Amino acid sequence: MEQNVLFIGLMKFISWKSKSQIIFQYVLLTFLFVYPIVGCMDSNELQSMSSLEPNETVSSRVGDALFERSEKWNESVRPYLPKNGPTPSVRYNESDPFSGTADMTKADTPTLRAFALLEHLVQAEGPVSLADIVHEFAAPKASLHRMLASLEAGGLVIREPGQKNAYVIGPRLAQLGLGVVMHSGARRTRHAMLSRLVSDLGETCNLTMLHETEVLYLDRVEAPWPLRLDLKPGSHVPAYCSASGKLLLAMLPRDQRTSLTRALKLEHYTPNTITDPELLQAELDRTAHKRVGIDNEEFFAGIVCVAAPVVDERNVCIAAIAVHAPVSRVPLSRALEFVPRLQEAAREIAKTF
Repeated sequence: MEQNVLFIGLMKFISWKSKSQIIFQYVLLTFLFVYPIVGCMDSNELQSMSSLEPNETVSSRVGDALFERSEKWNESVRPYLPKNGPTPSVRYNESDPFSGTADMTKADTPTLRAFALLEHLVQAEGPVSLADIVHEFAAPKASLHRMLASLEAGGLVIREPGQKNAYVIGPRLAQLGLGVVMHSGARRTRHAMLSRLVSDLGETCNLTMLHETEVLYLDRVEAPWPLRLDLKPGSHVPAYCSASGKLLLAMLPRDQRTSLTRALKLEHYTPNTITDPELLQAELDRTAHKRVGIDNEEFFAGIVCVAAPVVDERNVCIAAIAVHAPVSRVPLSRALEFVPRLQEAAREIAKTF
């Protein structure tokens, strides 16, 4: 009986049409639904209400909060759903973990959405604006803005200086990427390949990659000679006067290469160091054409070096493998004879990335 009375009363309430009745409905529904929602918000969510984006309303912010809470609730109950229920439309490919992650933008958990956003920034060739991110991701703008703010606070992303709401990867994420490359399980495999290369050539070999405007040593195997250079994994050397560095710069897209070389401070290390920007650009053009890096006593006097690119399946140069030796034992003409073996080793190492 009480349920019937409640039902009849609710139907009459909904059927009200006058202006005053509609206003009363709005006020009552606000007290019944909106206030409890706001009351359940934590301090961070409430604080975010005071920093609305342009063209954003409190209603849209509350809607975003409801959306995020529903996602969290879905995650909490998913383990208890029947195993034969609906499955996600996008799954991680365990048989081919390097097959690409473009579909990860469809990830349906907050953690994977943040990871997909970081992947998007890593793959971008330059700063990415918030408008571009909103276009790529099926999520509310306010939610993406708060996600970026959290990532920025953690040092994983930073705003590009001079551009409002344009983001690039941050120092913490860059350091994490370097740590993965240098200390992953594939490091032992690459080290064994370098060791075989040193045995074949009889000279010291190294594996490097470009880190900002310098060359970072990922690994290095010394030849059994008394004269050695103290360049351990993790060391940095200038890019513009080393064989690997010039090769890595030359293999970049031209606009990216130009912006990087303009930021370089070209200092003399030896009489052969190229310090003229125009001469350096010409040298990089020749290097890109030959796909071989050459250091003709430009960083260390008396040391020559040649390098070959490590190229991934997208034909992108991701690293360089090089050999160096004293010019008294291996003149540059002799070092260039090592290039075919370097290229062979580079193809093998490329499979480990």
